[in-house]
Amino acid sequence: MSILLDRARRLLALAHTGLHYTENEFEKERYAEVIRIATDLIANDVYRAEHLKEIWQVEQGYVTPKLDVRGAIFRDDQVLLVRERSDGRWTVPGGFADVNESPSVAILKEIEQESGYTARVLKLAAVHDRNIHNYPSFMFHLWKLLFVCEITGGTPQESMETDGVGFFPINGLPELSTGRITAAQLRLLHRHYLQPSLATEYD
Repeated sequence: MSILLDRARRLLALAHTGLHYTENEFEKERYAEVIRIATDLIANDVYRAEHLKEIWQVEQGYVTPKLDVRGAIFRDDQVLLVRERSDGRWTVPGGFADVNESPSVAILKEIEQESGYTARVLKLAAVHDRNIHNYPSFMFHLWKLLFVCEITGGTPQESMETDGVGFFPINGLPELSTGRITAAQLRLLHRHYLQPSLATEYD
């Protein structure tokens, strides 16, 4: 499924980019047909064709990867995690960056909204391609900005998206929402917390 999804995403990106630049009505019809074919390729019981068309219709213009920001806060060998209402699993706070937000503004907003804590950014530890590091597969191509942060105030609070907030040992993690964060990524972030001089990692 992952190889097929990669190819379908690529077809979708090419078709939307073509629609953005062409003024030829015949070419527009061809690109629209490519979008329908890409959708049908991966439609199944989980991702219905009509639902996929609705999701992918937001892709307009020159299609680029989406941006996911994640912020890890540590207390010695423990990391702050929040539990996602959507799947009942745990992750560091984060989510899609919004338009007109800088990366640091986006992650600090996500931390406060999902955990109740205010924070500041210490460093950008890694930029990851979700296709390489995270699973299960996802409809969109996504890059992750992984930040090390520290608490400046606030108190733990649940949110519309999260129903649990707590610190967990790096070597005793609960079940993770691996599309959002993995144990390997948490260990990477912890290394950067312990050694701030480490170079930012990428890909």
